[in-house]
Amino acid sequence: QLKLVQSGGGLVQAGGSLNISCAASGRSAFTSYGVGWFRQAQGKEREFVAAINWSGRSSIYANVVKGRFTISRDNVKSIVYLQMTTLKPEDTAVYYCGASGNYDTDLSEYLYWGQGTQITVSS
Repeated sequence: QLKLVQSGGGLVQAGGSLNISCAASGRSAFTSYGVGWFRQAQGKEREFVAAINWSGRSSIYANVVKGRFTISRDNVKSIVYLQMTTLKPEDTAVYYCGASGNYDTDLSEYLYWGQGTQITVSS
């Protein structure tokens, strides 16, 4: 069992930056899981953003965020971060973190989810 609690987010102008985080707690060891970030814009399906493996040494990104977003993790604090820069209005969505046995672009592989965080980028 793993509980994920997200923090951060909010409203930012286009071109700005925001950081969001995902703190894990529970019976399972945090290092047993890869963690991914997904987002869901209004009226659209949830889509993959970025994921990081258990050690933090490997990560993958959706092409639309590559070079602008950075995923990282602190296994001592059991937190995963998503640093977002050069934000665009099309990045507006509810962002979710998820924990998976691996780290994957497929949301069906994720076992636990955070509560979601709204990111709004104004033009």
